[in-house]
Amino acid sequence: MLKKMGEAVARVARKVNETVESGSDTLDLAECKLVSFPIGIYKVLRNVSDQIHLITLANNELKSLTSKFMTTFSQLRELHLEGNFLHRLPSEVSALQHLKAIDLSRNQFQDFPEQLTTLPALETINLEENEIVGPRRAQRSSSQQSNLPRETRRSVGSLRACSSSSGPSLLCTLLHWPWPHFTLSLTSPLMLMLF
Repeated sequence: MLKKMGEAVARVARKVNETVESGSDTLDLAECKLVSFPIGIYKVLRNVSDQIHLITLANNELKSLTSKFMTTFSQLRELHLEGNFLHRLPSEVSALQHLKAIDLSRNQFQDFPEQLTTLPALETINLEENEIVGPRRAQRSSSQQSNLPRETRRSVGSLRACSSSSGPSLLCTLLHWPWPHFTLSLTSPLMLMLF
């Protein structure tokens, strides 16, 4: 057991050092058995965090991300968090003003992460294989949000694709978009394209 933990720590350290030494804009910590984002990485990456545009934390055991993660890596363009145990995002996700794509598939979200609607550059959201429930709950969520100003409800104007196994009408309800102003591709996973 300790040997496996030691190997996992060594793997993370090796990947972080590779990113720093190569000056790469990518940090790949997929499949490292992480239960949280290691605090020590912030210190190691402090001089290059603004240069990192893609972080992959796929297939770990993350239950949450901290506000420090969001504010430290504010220059991210892509964030891959698929295959974890996430059920919400911190409100500081709004610091990711350059984020174009986020993969939240295979997590434990029960509600659409509304904080994503504040990201002006966001083009792609993947929410496949989450626990987002059907229209009854979505309608409740939608009616609770109906007091928001129209600018806030439509603030995801750059969004080009949103993928979810819950279906297009649910996503439109959650995003406060009129349905059916999308083309629908019936491939798996379900993908909505905004034009």
